[in-house]
Amino acid sequence: MLPSLLSTSVLALLAGVVLSSGAPTGAMQAPIAAATPALSAIDRVWSSHRVGYAMVVTDSRIIVAYYDANRQLTVASRPRGAPAWVYHKVDSWTGWDSHNYLAMALDAAGQIHVVGNLHGDPLVYYRTTQAGDVRTLARVPVMVDPAAEQRMTYPIFLHDADGRLVMKYRDGRSGNGNEIYNVYDPATRTWRHLLSTPLTDGEGRRNAYFVGPRLGPDGWFHLAWVWRESPMAETNHDLSYAKSRDLVHWTRADGTPLTLPIRLSSAEIVDPVPVEGGMINNNTVIGFDPGGRVMITYHKFDKAGNTQIFVARREGDRWRTQQVSGWQGFRWDFRGGGSLDSRLFVEGPVPVGRDRIRVSVIRDGKPIDFLLDAASLKRIEERPANRLADRLRGVIAVPEGMVLNTLEDPSGSGVALAWPSRPPHRDQPDEDITTPTVLRLVEEATPR
Repeated sequence: MLPSLLSTSVLALLAGVVLSSGAPTGAMQAPIAAATPALSAIDRVWSSHRVGYAMVVTDSRIIVAYYDANRQLTVASRPRGAPAWVYHKVDSWTGWDSHNYLAMALDAAGQIHVVGNLHGDPLVYYRTTQAGDVRTLARVPVMVDPAAEQRMTYPIFLHDADGRLVMKYRDGRSGNGNEIYNVYDPATRTWRHLLSTPLTDGEGRRNAYFVGPRLGPDGWFHLAWVWRESPMAETNHDLSYAKSRDLVHWTRADGTPLTLPIRLSSAEIVDPVPVEGGMINNNTVIGFDPGGRVMITYHKFDKAGNTQIFVARREGDRWRTQQVSGWQGFRWDFRGGGSLDSRLFVEGPVPVGRDRIRVSVIRDGKPIDFLLDAASLKRIEERPANRLADRLRGVIAVPEGMVLNTLEDPSGSGVALAWPSRPPHRDQPDEDITTPTVLRLVEEATPR
């Protein structure tokens, strides 16, 4: 896992689902239909370490951004239902860093925006000059402010309540960074700061690591995060929360306005998990119960020192926390910097009918679903789960030492990507370079 982001990556925004033949390396989503989907080859891709790709699916077109066999950032596009891809390579090559994932989105005019290959680096951003035509992608050297675009990490595209394209990223480094939001005007083809100040301020001593924001059924954007004191993953602490109607004006859960930037001293603390308390960024994921109330899935150590899954739910004027798992002898004692080969991933709570909630996790490569009673939050059942990568293992060959990464379109189109790679390697060069693997398009016969 990226101890210092991904979202998605979130991220529903990154639509990331990574289930492995060994260990997982990204976020996940709900299972898709049981039938084996159709596969087709897109390109040969870099496989010596895992790095996240991006995909946009519209009614008429599929667009994919990835690093090819030579590590070069490539964007490919094809019409829905047609086999012919159009490819375009741009002037950016990834190193050995699993933080260098790609993000992509369309604006209201249909122009393609691609950003990525960033881990404390100057802006790497491309935009088309002709709507939908990947071969017109051109580098844009400045988005808004060059001074705030020299140490960029964790770019994420989303759309605000008015449908405007927004990009957020971290300016700074792990343990000392600010969250910046920019908004795009397709009429003038220019970006501007959405916020006049960073969303959070670590006061030079820490920074916030976010999952979201996620638009809820109540029309609010919900945001969860942890604070981290240094680049060391074990220094995460204090699960925090805020919400907004417009991504500009932020409040506590009870509607009390928050003055920006939000600092540790002014943040709403959901659970005061201490440093070395077993909580990590990325694994603090927003979801909702059958009544639309906001919930957060996360993990921390229990009193016996075991790692356990927890959920938090806003109930009336307080946050209620509930232990979900009852594992014995399982302790993920993560430490250090760089991209971790994670043992645990969590998904936000999902309503199941009117009186049940599903919490999905991956533990040591094994997908698990917890079914909770919606009223009490008590565990009803813990059962094995089956995800896209599990169904593809018998169809796609995964070389020894590699994992099968999958990336699903969150809109329910039934389109996904799949490619084998090695797991993250703490962002350090490996002893050799593996043979490139095939990036495949996965299409269900019947979309969700």
